[in-house]
Amino acid sequence: MPDERNARGERLNSVFFLATSPNSSEGPLWVGPSSKDAFIAAIQRTNLVPGPPKSITVEGYRQTFRVVEKAQNGRTVYLGLSDHGAQHVLHTLARRFLALWCGMFLLGFVISHWSARRTLHRVERITETVARIGTEDLKERLPEPVNSDEISRLAKTFNNMLDRLQASVNQLRTVTGSIAHDLKSPVTLIRGTLESALCNEGNETWRDSVGEAIEDLDKLLQLLNTTLDLAEAEAGALHIDRRPVNFSDVVRQLVDIYQPAMAEHHHEVTTDLEGHVVVDADVTLLNRVVSNLLENELTHLPAGCQVNIRLRSEQGSAELVIEDNGPGFSPDIGSQVFKRFVKGKNSPGHGLGLAFVDAVAQVHGGVAKVSDRPGGGAVIILSLPVHMLQAA
Repeated sequence: MPDERNARGERLNSVFFLATSPNSSEGPLWVGPSSKDAFIAAIQRTNLVPGPPKSITVEGYRQTFRVVEKAQNGRTVYLGLSDHGAQHVLHTLARRFLALWCGMFLLGFVISHWSARRTLHRVERITETVARIGTEDLKERLPEPVNSDEISRLAKTFNNMLDRLQASVNQLRTVTGSIAHDLKSPVTLIRGTLESALCNEGNETWRDSVGEAIEDLDKLLQLLNTTLDLAEAEAGALHIDRRPVNFSDVVRQLVDIYQPAMAEHHHEVTTDLEGHVVVDADVTLLNRVVSNLLENELTHLPAGCQVNIRLRSEQGSAELVIEDNGPGFSPDIGSQVFKRFVKGKNSPGHGLGLAFVDAVAQVHGGVAKVSDRPGGGAVIILSLPVHMLQAA
């Protein structure tokens, strides 16, 4: 008979054989553990019948036994097998399946984590590259991996879009440069001719007219330059030479330059400028913006007004505030004050000054705002990001 033993070699008593005969005087034939009485009592309690096996519980044994009964030649034979082996196999399979499932889960987690990190790393590279791309430099391109997944196709599509955008910007710059050259040349020629005529000796009656014509041509050149710069700024193609600029010095110098003209119009100018406010900006454009704002005060204010100029650095922004007690903005302008060629009915300007200020502010990452002053007048606010080292 088979005999199962554990790892230490101890008998598990997993099999027994019992044969009984009512005509035999020698008693039942027993092969199995020494305590056969407990097995016989368990079989008698179960009321086995020939046929399918049944489970019995034997006193003193933790495992059950599957017993089958067969009657032959007046004898009854019982064969029992312990469930210990089947339970051991079942538990072993369960443990191995659980270990395999945990291993597959961990492997899947590692693979998913690695794939996600790899994908996010590629997305981060794309984000950093896009952040470096500016309107003044469109040569930067995204890295294009050799594989053809969705991120690679996105990078290729974005690079193609940048190629078309760079071609459009270059074409815009070429067109604006050609327009500027074609218009500046005849204007410069006319101005040179008028200056030559003005220098010649002769009849003095036309000298004033020629002087006015030269002055008008200067205004035309200024208008032309402002229009071209404004068009480039709105198209995102305005080239700027960004560097740290002391905004306080720029405002102070321009106020000093315009002070005689302000005094001639009997304007009282007061300044409150914070010292050493540094911004990252194109110094030429910054000078033109502040000059436009001061020129607006001279052009649109009646004589004898008060102009207050303040400069503060707060929360990473440099804020220039120009406030006056004049008539304020015309009601028909409303929220369109920063649009090109929008001006009041009685305004002698061309409606480009504030539009240019707003466009340059946006190119530098800032903002320009206007509002009515309580009690009458206008308030113009120019906000620009301060230099990173100063902000830190």
